[in-house]
Amino acid sequence: MSSAAEAAAPEAQLASLSISDPISTEPQAVDNNNDSDSETETNTVEGGDASGAQKKKKKKNKGKKKKSKGPGASAQTSPPSIPVSQLFLNNSYPVGELQEYRDDNLFRTTSEEMRAKDRLNEKQLFDLRRAAEVHREVRQYAQSVIRPGMDLADIAELIENGTRTLVQEQGMAAGVGFPTGLSLNSCAAHYTPNKGDHVIIQQDDVLKVDIGVQINGNIVDSAFTMAWNDRYKPLLDAVKDATNTGIREAGIDVRLGDVGAAIQEVMESYEIELDGKVIPIKPLRNLCGHNIGPYVIHGGKSVPIVANGDPTRMEEGELFAIETFGTTGKGTVFEKGICSHYSRTVDARRSQSASGNKLLGVIGKNFGSLPFCRRFLDRLGESHYYLGLKSLVDEGIVTAYPPLWDVDGSYTAQFEHTLILRPNIKEVLSRGDDF
Repeated sequence: MSSAAEAAAPEAQLASLSISDPISTEPQAVDNNNDSDSETETNTVEGGDASGAQKKKKKKNKGKKKKSKGPGASAQTSPPSIPVSQLFLNNSYPVGELQEYRDDNLFRTTSEEMRAKDRLNEKQLFDLRRAAEVHREVRQYAQSVIRPGMDLADIAELIENGTRTLVQEQGMAAGVGFPTGLSLNSCAAHYTPNKGDHVIIQQDDVLKVDIGVQINGNIVDSAFTMAWNDRYKPLLDAVKDATNTGIREAGIDVRLGDVGAAIQEVMESYEIELDGKVIPIKPLRNLCGHNIGPYVIHGGKSVPIVANGDPTRMEEGELFAIETFGTTGKGTVFEKGICSHYSRTVDARRSQSASGNKLLGVIGKNFGSLPFCRRFLDRLGESHYYLGLKSLVDEGIVTAYPPLWDVDGSYTAQFEHTLILRPNIKEVLSRGDDF
């Protein structure tokens, strides 16, 4: 999910390690009932005297029983209907793409101290990997069925219901991380259909799909762009390359401004020809990536997609959504249209209106500080909530996130992945075979 912020100013191959790399924190199965080879059994030899000659038998080594890992993603149905916890048993969720740290942090890869610190975060990693697997399976199915002629409202329901099923939705403990973003063409972000909206995909459209999954407040945020006309391929390639560049440059102690500079350089190296005119591809300079906190999609740090000189550094243990946006337009976005995305402030106070307080209770119980939309309230059976919602926004208790647009006639694209800066290695949690 994008973060809007004011900014001042050929695809790199990613070095990845195998899922079976020894750095992985996946637990080893232990059989506490395993017998040692040194154990003996004493028997009296038949016909022997009272003192008895004794015969020692070695017990057979039964070996360690490995915990079942389950059938894996290949056993998933189409459309997806099996919770991933039933496909990957005993927390055997796939490890994301692993990238070693570089330069002054290279020592972390082999440091025993860093590995020990990493093992302290196993529970969070299991939650994030489970959420990431839900994301991969839901989005890959969505990619296979989304096509021109479909209604965005139907696509949103397909993605969100699939997420709820695969994550085994359980209130605030597990569910959708935020409303599905379905932004077309010059709309770059923060559009999801409200009740009664019917927008049909056309053959020449460029669609951004932004999906969130959360488990125990650990949010995986990842987005991709779809187009059905090959003329937009340079735009999609530019943004995908820029996002992979940001992922490669991210690391412990890295300055956020340096990440933005690298992204901008790659993005601006591309151009696209539309209707006989060559157009330079620009980053949307007032959109950016962000760190992610527990139940908070925008954690306070912004990852720019242009060089802005921000000296703020990334830190060990932080979770980041690295996302970039490219455009054929002016390169800045503005708010326009009816709002659909909202989120409650972390330290929400009581409203001065009765309708606001009633709605605030519903929001707190079902979403907390996670983003929500009007469709989510409709799904809960809420009605006549518009006045209460307006009061909460006016009082600053709830923040509204209207759709973000570049100029009419332009086309925008987005790619995004969530990564975690583990003490000993960087893990791109949401990476998949698709992007």
